[in-house]
Amino acid sequence: MKKSLVFWVEEYFYNPSGVQRLVSLLLLPLSLLYCFGMYIRFKSKRVEDFNIDIISIGNLSVGGSGKTPLVCALASRYDNVAIILRGYGRESKGLHIVKDSKNILCDVSVSGDEAMIYAHKVKNALVIVSEDRKKAIYKAKEMGARVVFLDDAYSKHDIKKLDFLIEVHSKNSFCLPSGPFRERLWSSKEVHILKDGIDFKRVVELKNKSAKMSLVTAIARPDRLDEFLPKVVSKNYFEDHHSFVRSELLEVLKKDASDSILVTYKDYVKLESFNLPLSLLDLDVEVDEKVFKIIDKYTGGLNAKKD
Repeated sequence: MKKSLVFWVEEYFYNPSGVQRLVSLLLLPLSLLYCFGMYIRFKSKRVEDFNIDIISIGNLSVGGSGKTPLVCALASRYDNVAIILRGYGRESKGLHIVKDSKNILCDVSVSGDEAMIYAHKVKNALVIVSEDRKKAIYKAKEMGARVVFLDDAYSKHDIKKLDFLIEVHSKNSFCLPSGPFRERLWSSKEVHILKDGIDFKRVVELKNKSAKMSLVTAIARPDRLDEFLPKVVSKNYFEDHHSFVRSELLEVLKKDASDSILVTYKDYVKLESFNLPLSLLDLDVEVDEKVFKIIDKYTGGLNAKKD
């Protein structure tokens, strides 16, 4: 039931049917109130300067947009760097240091899947999860960070930062609950828009390929993977941030008579301990140098890695 509802909502937000469009229009008065409330919230915030360079990578809509590989690519270019995120889907609460500059300090149930990706893929970064981003920024400074990347923090209008937003296309352009947009692009707020295929390009590597692979994925809008997929026996979609149990994967392997389960890194970090045959669709991005120039101008270029 939950799974069906999640996929219905994703379709409603991004590719609505006729009935869903009608629902969206009926909810429009609530959307206008919501959007006005978000504008009042934006205008009421006073910006706090943390005396540290802070870069936010986000998007205005709910659901996936490719933030995680983009943050990985950006943060990997700098020394003394911290990555801070809420850690959506984790079983823990409060502030947790997922990784110091060298070691991973917790498991994925504590960190959440996205934070564990950062811990694995950005070797030089401190990774912190916390619902309170300000508290996490202070902790990062205490631990020696000089540059902070915030995952999905456009709405943190009271933090002085450089804002990047990934452009997301949708057939439904309304704010919640009529559409997928959590907030508008406020005209008085300086933001740099990043376009997929122009400002960054996706690079995909298939690791541990097998003859017969079954796709299993728990990402938002899983159809985004279609253009990168090799031939698979079946596609098995779960709701975003789903916590898998081993029997679910065994059932897929048995049903399809597959040699391996094909996953993205987001699910790999949750499944690697299951001792099952996994193939990895490893998605990275190549970032246009003009994006780094914007960051270097903001930071003064002091923490860029030396060759």
